[in-house]
Amino acid sequence: MSDVQTMRAWLLTDTPSSRRHAKLASLYKGWLTLRSNTMAMFGLAILVFLGLVALFAPLLAPYDWMAQDLGNRLQPLGAEGHLLGTDSLGRDILSRLIYGSRITLYIVALVALIAPIAGLLVGTVSGYAGGWVDVVLMRITDIFLAFPRLVLALAFVAALGAGIENAVLAISLTAWPPYARIARAETLTIRSSDYISAIRLQGAGPLRIIMKHIWPLCISSLIVRVTLDMAGIILAAAGLGFLGLGAQPPSPEWGAMIAEGRRFILDHWWVATMPGLAIFTVSLAFNLLGDGLRDVLDPKDGNQ
Repeated sequence: MSDVQTMRAWLLTDTPSSRRHAKLASLYKGWLTLRSNTMAMFGLAILVFLGLVALFAPLLAPYDWMAQDLGNRLQPLGAEGHLLGTDSLGRDILSRLIYGSRITLYIVALVALIAPIAGLLVGTVSGYAGGWVDVVLMRITDIFLAFPRLVLALAFVAALGAGIENAVLAISLTAWPPYARIARAETLTIRSSDYISAIRLQGAGPLRIIMKHIWPLCISSLIVRVTLDMAGIILAAAGLGFLGLGAQPPSPEWGAMIAEGRRFILDHWWVATMPGLAIFTVSLAFNLLGDGLRDVLDPKDGNQ
């Protein structure tokens, strides 16, 4: 038996020899389930490609994304060596899309770090503490949920000022309530289990129980929700950019590129269409990957 076959048999065993062995076996089985989902792998491939494009943007971009050439403004696809044409200032659209992928991933990464952590903290404290703490935290959550996300984000950006950092903060402030609801629901189920009762009898305090035993059990649900929410986050960031409240010119943010191209949508459709297709493709990729992760991390939901 080869080393690869031996390793595979070790990972697929039904009787793991240690906790580390069990975790590795679970990860490998989850990967096999994800790999069998063609659409999820397609979404993952798009996101990996996007990451590579953002990483190697200086090597892949055929032109300087800021370079203006008014003599070549609004060139069609393929004209004068510009594969996706040029915008109203003669800047290469492909180069701007490539560099704009960095802004998109920057926004996604920051929001994915801020919103779920804030929601996890609020939801688990609310669910475990109960009583007036639960009532207060959940009513605050309900207030945030009562407003449409983009409208609330616009209000926060208007108060904080335009800019990509303020846009990230505004989107994060509007994105955390669903995570708090999920974490609270999971905590309410977990806190009454025999497992938690045994830990409490051993002398563990509320903080240790929440951090060491409740949070790890909530992570899988939050990961699925984060992945599925990425499309909405990208659209919210693009909406803020479209309205001039996100990344400021001359940054190649995709929403701002659409806003610039809307003036020429009838005669020079590619100026707005290309960044729109980029947003559509990345949003679709996150949704496809999120569906696949839901089947892996929450098999009960995937089999319904």
